[in-house]
Amino acid sequence: MATDGTNWAGNVTFSAARLHRPSTVDELRAAVAGARHVRALGTGHSFNRIADTPHDLVTAARLPRIADLDRGRSTVRVSAGTRYGELAPYLHRHGYALHNLGSLPHISIAGAVATGTHGSGDRNGNLATAVRGIELVTADGDLIEVDGDDLPGSVVSLGALGVVTALTLDVVPTFEVRQHVYEHLPRTALEDHFDEVFGAAYSVSLFTRWRGPDVEQVWLKQRADAEPLGADLFGAGPADGPRHPIVTMSPVHCTAQRGEPGPWHERLPHFRLDFTPSAGDELQSEYFVPRSRALEALAALDTIADRIALVIQVSEIRSIAADDLWLSPAQGRDSIAFHFTWIADEAAVAPVVAAVEDRLIPLGARPHWGKVFGLEPDLIRAQYPHLPAFTALATRLDPAGKFRNPYLDRYLPTPTLPG
Repeated sequence: MATDGTNWAGNVTFSAARLHRPSTVDELRAAVAGARHVRALGTGHSFNRIADTPHDLVTAARLPRIADLDRGRSTVRVSAGTRYGELAPYLHRHGYALHNLGSLPHISIAGAVATGTHGSGDRNGNLATAVRGIELVTADGDLIEVDGDDLPGSVVSLGALGVVTALTLDVVPTFEVRQHVYEHLPRTALEDHFDEVFGAAYSVSLFTRWRGPDVEQVWLKQRADAEPLGADLFGAGPADGPRHPIVTMSPVHCTAQRGEPGPWHERLPHFRLDFTPSAGDELQSEYFVPRSRALEALAALDTIADRIALVIQVSEIRSIAADDLWLSPAQGRDSIAFHFTWIADEAAVAPVVAAVEDRLIPLGARPHWGKVFGLEPDLIRAQYPHLPAFTALATRLDPAGKFRNPYLDRYLPTPTLPG
């Protein structure tokens, strides 16, 4: 949370009466037990009011840092407020890695997991798919472990079940990555070779401003032990120097490119932990479309490309493997995510967001839970077949609705409350 009471982008001013910053789990338990309504706050990288409440906010950022490796199970137990950029070097020093990272290493692990945040890669599930166990504080202040049958409903939970204090994550042997940027991929080549483009590396991101006949940049993050890439990618050529996803900006904040090998955590994110990638002067939206309908989505967005171009800073297109997490935007289907980094002008952006949604929702799009969208609740609920099961789980763990807020009341069915 920013010191001025806003989220990172500055488009949300939190309305909470109190912000609790406990330094022990017992202090956190007391804060939760004593609150009428409470929400957990991560690093403030959401662009809507998912974390807001007029009552109490609590952050796990000051809880003691935990990083306990279990080499026998290939897992690590980590405190919820830890940022990915803090955990990753520790894992690498001990010979381990996470399967993937998002574009920013600055985000908290618990917050990213709770909203279904992701990186890219045909075989890579979102960051929440690494979770094997959760420790959380329930409404009455009890500390419980969640695993087994409840886990698929408790990972991407939108903060509706309690305040997470620690998570257990799967780890893999550490690996090195080479990052290459190719420029000016013809749209016709993308359409003809869609699977080959996204299958060209461990993680692939496309960047466009919806202007002209080309995709401006293709970022390929390739395991260092893979066959080297060629000088041509279906008509796109290697960049002649480092690049920023927004072509007009300096690449000084970006991770190393041009095929220089380096540890996984210094290449899989787009941005470096020791730099702030921007001032947050932006809005973001994102929609997960079934991979089988990705080309239809591209064609549909082409019909409003001129409108998108007027208010976009950059758009990123990524692939995410299917998972079994009940509220994950990639639940049950391989997905292509269309991400939009807009200018910081809500009045200008809102009608374009509506136009994007009009074209993508008929294709089965699901919005990212932590970004800007304007969909009616029934359209979102229809996309989640496990929503009744999640509602039952939330009713069992939080029968009085202590962790509800106006955002959850709008988009998730209201549990049957006692009395």
